[in-house]
Amino acid sequence: MGKEVLTWGAFPGEKLEATILHKGQRRIIARRQRVIQPSPLRRPSPCRQAQACQGCPLIELQPRAQLDFKRQQVIRAMQEAGLKRVTVPEVIAAPQELGYRTSAKLAIGRRHRHLRIGLYRRGSHEIVDLKNCPLHHPLINRIIDVVREEILHQKLSVWDPRQGDGLLRYLLIRVSPANNRALVTLVTGRRDYRSLTHLAKWLQKKVPEVVAIHQNVNPGSGNAILGRETLKMLGAPDLRDQLGDFTVHLGPTSFLQVNHDQAARIYRQVTDWLQPQKGEPTLDLYCGIGGIALHLAAKGAEVTGVEMVEEAVHYAGQNAKRNGLDNCRFIAGDTARVVAELVARLPSGTRVVVNPPRTGCAPEVLEQVASLQPKKMVYVSCNPQTLARDLAILESHGMGVDKLQPYDMFPQTPHVETIALLSPHPELRKSRKKRK
Repeated sequence: MGKEVLTWGAFPGEKLEATILHKGQRRIIARRQRVIQPSPLRRPSPCRQAQACQGCPLIELQPRAQLDFKRQQVIRAMQEAGLKRVTVPEVIAAPQELGYRTSAKLAIGRRHRHLRIGLYRRGSHEIVDLKNCPLHHPLINRIIDVVREEILHQKLSVWDPRQGDGLLRYLLIRVSPANNRALVTLVTGRRDYRSLTHLAKWLQKKVPEVVAIHQNVNPGSGNAILGRETLKMLGAPDLRDQLGDFTVHLGPTSFLQVNHDQAARIYRQVTDWLQPQKGEPTLDLYCGIGGIALHLAAKGAEVTGVEMVEEAVHYAGQNAKRNGLDNCRFIAGDTARVVAELVARLPSGTRVVVNPPRTGCAPEVLEQVASLQPKKMVYVSCNPQTLARDLAILESHGMGVDKLQPYDMFPQTPHVETIALLSPHPELRKSRKKRK
């Protein structure tokens, strides 16, 4: 029996030359070298660095085929989790295929003495130097060019992972497309304000759209990008942005979706599906800086947001005040612990929205939420596998899926965002028990 060959940069039905990278017991990993007979779905790449960077494996696939591929991922995940009654509609395309990324996290290093600012090559710690990435907002590319130029001019040291030493490690950029302004965070291996001051001033002079520059100190030897200490260097303490229907502020380490247009669509769809009621309690778990909570509170719901990142909770509270919403409160802490305390006081039927990281929800969080038997619950997910796993757990507790909708949040990549609407279905609890 032949082995499965997984080839980066290849599409079904193509003939090509490839280099074998790894031979396993069941599959072979390879990288495309030359396409001999292309798929009719292949198109010319809009990026000259795509083959080297490998950050956008679908960039040579026709847009319609990308959406079909992503829909099949969601379908397969639901089927493997035994969710046979779930229907997966067409993926909603993003308004922009290129230039949609409003944030970038880029490694800084050297290879053969040449400065590189970019992404790690897939499966390695080799940095691929990025220049004019077509997925980036144009302001991000301008900032990268100026930082690169000034590092070379000042001869600033960069992080060497083999020695565990060097000044500059990562460059983090967040852009507000509504205001065309940017926040920059320089992640360093040590606290060296003086060496960075000239770089920061030069950056603001050359790119006046940069309104805030911070330094984050990360002396650790691991793969974590951010350290515990963040210092304001120049400009504003945060970045003002537009999130759906609301003006928000976010800090140097705050999380926000990289595709503003699609995020706004999702927040509005979540609100429409959840149908928040004036004066009724509503839970927003993994709430971040409050993007979904603000939309729910604007409809009159009494929203409680839960988030473990304290900076995000601070900004969520500030964002509610700035938008004149006094019916929000936000709690910082471990989600499972906080939810257990809240559920004991909330009435049965309380509406819930969850927006967890890629790893999904902890089982105890799902059990606590299901114990409320929410009239309506919306699950927002960036990972079809963990979404399907968690929906199956919720189904075993009597919460069934009424609707599902995938969104193309990250064109040119395999990633897909999906939202699910659930409500009480007691019969599913029985059918799950029978299957066991």
